[in-house]
Amino acid sequence: MKTLVTFIITLILFFLTITGNANSSLKANFTTGNPEIKSINSMTFGPKCILFIGDSKSAQIVAIDVSSHPKVDNSKVKIDLLDQLIADMLGTTTDQIQITDMAVNPENNNIYLSVHHGSGTAILFKVDNNKLKPVSLDNISHSKTSLLDPIAMDAKDKRGRELRKWAVADMQYTSGKIMLSGLSNKEFGSTFRSIDFPFTKEQNYSSLEIYHAAHGKYETHAPIKAFVPTKIKGSSHIIAGYTCTPLVIFPTDQIKPGVHNKGRTVAELGSGNSPIDMIEVENGGKRYLLIANSNRPLMKMEFSDLETYEGSLTTPVIKKGAAVGVDYVNLPFVNVQQLDNYGPSGFLIVQRESNGNLALKQGRTWWIEK
Repeated sequence: MKTLVTFIITLILFFLTITGNANSSLKANFTTGNPEIKSINSMTFGPKCILFIGDSKSAQIVAIDVSSHPKVDNSKVKIDLLDQLIADMLGTTTDQIQITDMAVNPENNNIYLSVHHGSGTAILFKVDNNKLKPVSLDNISHSKTSLLDPIAMDAKDKRGRELRKWAVADMQYTSGKIMLSGLSNKEFGSTFRSIDFPFTKEQNYSSLEIYHAAHGKYETHAPIKAFVPTKIKGSSHIIAGYTCTPLVIFPTDQIKPGVHNKGRTVAELGSGNSPIDMIEVENGGKRYLLIANSNRPLMKMEFSDLETYEGSLTTPVIKKGAAVGVDYVNLPFVNVQQLDNYGPSGFLIVQRESNGNLALKQGRTWWIEK
């Protein structure tokens, strides 16, 4: 009996050791110090409470360890006058701050907000019992990698607008890789990167081309503004949203280093608009795509419709603002500025309400129930 007990204990310790080594290997190259983050343009979570920060100004991806942050109860999160609260904490006015992204840690539902100050400073906040607490980035456990061939610091578009902020447009962690959209300094500027994590010296990226129905032409310079890695008919794909507002599907296995890729445009969601965030949610056994927009309501699209639509838009949409392709539903959430998953089937939003209040709150999952 003692031999059996000893064997079981040894076996348990063995598996715990393997798990611990696997977990620690993700942070084996982390160092403690100042990662010198100059901007926070996009955030996403990986495993083991690793928060990835896309820093366009420095053209780098930084992984920071937030596992020491205690889990808080955000089940009834609701913060009103969010912009005024942030401005007061920073000793400035609301016109000097911009919330650049929001990320929810899927392991504990801790909520993080990134803010750009008018002085050029990037600040990270954590939501703690309906209050905001600054997260110091001066001395934190981290690892980082620089982007190859980012868009130049002084690059501008035809309207004279700076393009460097789109060096990192959106990013997601999946299966040991950081998937990242943005602009490079190459001839075909629209770029999709796949970066191994833990970071190595290698970095793969490819150029992208899409048919933009609202513009009536093929384009290679506009970055993917928001995307999700997902499964369509069992195969890995990227669903990508562009400004003005084509929705495009790329098979992941066709996005290869140095290869120019053409996506399949499956919807035109209406011109005069830009996607802000995009998430996949599941409720009642059905999968949905939610898209937050700059100038349109929150959209809901059923994955079953995406999977059955086999066409591709290749002709112009003449009517301004019209939508064609895969059907979607406008949900009664307007002026949604940030969007992320919350729990197994919920979602979290930062929304400018009709009375002018900027609120951080949960979206009503009633709208994504069967």
